[in-house]
Amino acid sequence: MTTPSLDTAWHHLEAGDPHAVLRELRGLADDVPAAQVASLVQRLAADSGFDDLADAAGRLAAGAGGPVALYKYGYACVERGVSYLAAPALAEGLGLAAAEAREGEKTKRGLFGRSKPRPDSRLPILSELATALEDEERHAEAAAVLREHEPLLRDWPGRYLLAYNALMSGDRTTARATLDRLSAPDDQWRPAADRVRRALDRADAVEAGAGAGSAEVATLTPTPLSHQDLRGWHFALTGGLLATLSPYGFAAGMTGRYAFLQDSYGLCRHGLERLRLVLDATGTRPRSVSLLPGRADRALGLAAAELFGLPAESYRPGTGHTLVVAYDLNDVDGIGHETLAALRERATGEVLYEHATCWTDTPPVTADVSGLLGQTVAPPWRMLGDEPDERPAEALAAEIVAADPTQDEGDGDTPPDPDDALTAFARVAREHWLNGPRDRCRSSGPVPSSRFR
Repeated sequence: MTTPSLDTAWHHLEAGDPHAVLRELRGLADDVPAAQVASLVQRLAADSGFDDLADAAGRLAAGAGGPVALYKYGYACVERGVSYLAAPALAEGLGLAAAEAREGEKTKRGLFGRSKPRPDSRLPILSELATALEDEERHAEAAAVLREHEPLLRDWPGRYLLAYNALMSGDRTTARATLDRLSAPDDQWRPAADRVRRALDRADAVEAGAGAGSAEVATLTPTPLSHQDLRGWHFALTGGLLATLSPYGFAAGMTGRYAFLQDSYGLCRHGLERLRLVLDATGTRPRSVSLLPGRADRALGLAAAELFGLPAESYRPGTGHTLVVAYDLNDVDGIGHETLAALRERATGEVLYEHATCWTDTPPVTADVSGLLGQTVAPPWRMLGDEPDERPAEALAAEIVAADPTQDEGDGDTPPDPDDALTAFARVAREHWLNGPRDRCRSSGPVPSSRFR
């Protein structure tokens, strides 16, 4: 028997609309037993050529509902990018495996008192469940399930993942205490441990700066490191400074991020003016602007060079004391994989600025300053409904320089983001800014925002 929601999903499948099927499944995955969803997933996976997932789903649909079958199904879901389907199946499998372990404890002595050990399947299921929840940015749930089964965990990666997910959920106390108890990591895990430790140190710096009591720091809003402090958590988790907060949708749950944004030349100019504030507040003095090869990046870089009175030159890895300007670091076709790899390691005094940072598909390199955070951003030279503006970068740069940098007042229900607040925050953060590699941060962290699926 199927539920009405599953009936709708089956209808979409028969109509040849797999994206609609996945949207439907996302909404019901936590409410419908995995075995009931499995037949639909089997068909969908088979149609997509995902034989591993089709086989695992088929076994589950046929009645193989034990911990191993649920684990294999959940594992295949994670591998195929549908972790929201994996999480409830793995949670069910973990519960069954825990029940088996308890039953095994009761009957662990067999004939003549010899023990009959049974393999404990909980640890691999637990690890995969934590991965699935982490993929879905359900970090508090991941931390909770890891903490519940902590006796099963080894330090690396188990307890490290507890520290990481606690941090990403905003629980710095658990993250710090867990990290401090870990044994020394080997070479494989040392960079991960360092990333979490640096993030905790940056969070402490934000908290200490906000507690300093000066009139300047008092302009920091909202409460530092609360679940509405987008700028504070962005810095803590990425090491980057967020130049502007969206003036729209705060009451609707956007908390400073954009969902869809039709960008404008004025917003590009506004972002560069806020970048100027950051450089001044931190005492950073680049000697040049480095131009990346993409047309959008070159346009923004040329505008920055003119506005800041700096010479512009093509980007060369290892150049110190330069401002590297990008429009969108996810535009790999425009920037190139080799250049992105080079940007991960920071040269002395080098600052990387990205105008439009995607927060739902984070870029491979984290910018030192992000102009804004958006889910989907249409550049001003690609206005919806109009023909694309194919003018060269120099013409686009002139438009940015000539544009009015004044940001509009927004919807009236969003807290203001004055220049003084950014300046104060940059001064608080500067001792921990521009430190370490520009690692990718795959999660949006503890500050939730509404998003389009």
